[in-house]
Amino acid sequence: MFFSQAGARPRMWEASPSEHKKWVEVFKACDEENKGCLSRENFKVAVVMLFGYKPSKIEADAVMSSVDPNTSGILLKEFLDIVRKKKEAQLYRNEIRHIFTAFDRHYRGYLTLEDFKKAFKQVAPKLSERIILEVFRLRIFSKCLPCHVDSEV
Repeated sequence: MFFSQAGARPRMWEASPSEHKKWVEVFKACDEENKGCLSRENFKVAVVMLFGYKPSKIEADAVMSSVDPNTSGILLKEFLDIVRKKKEAQLYRNEIRHIFTAFDRHYRGYLTLEDFKKAFKQVAPKLSERIILEVFRLRIFSKCLPCHVDSEV
């Protein structure tokens, strides 16, 4: 699937009932004192269990700063929202990687202007070459599609 605007995000993703159940089970397993909320450390353990990595201090700080100060941690509803957003971001990055890989026909890890033109001719055949060149030059996709500037530019 391709998006109509550069940087556009897919619509909100919904967890399957089994995935939602797993998230709740992880929350309960990490809520060691059965307080109904996760401490900073318990949140980190939950992220490791669900995503396979330990959140950085910056990520943990960001999450904890968004928590209601009247509670002693992350409530289940907040946790589920955080996990859903992380899952959406993960799926979005995977989709971008898949799209890039489809256009990187020579498996170089970058797209030349020629690769870029061929890709756009496939997905947007009526788009003018001038626009394609402008997009390549501006590197609108620079965060997700590393481009190699070749001699044509």
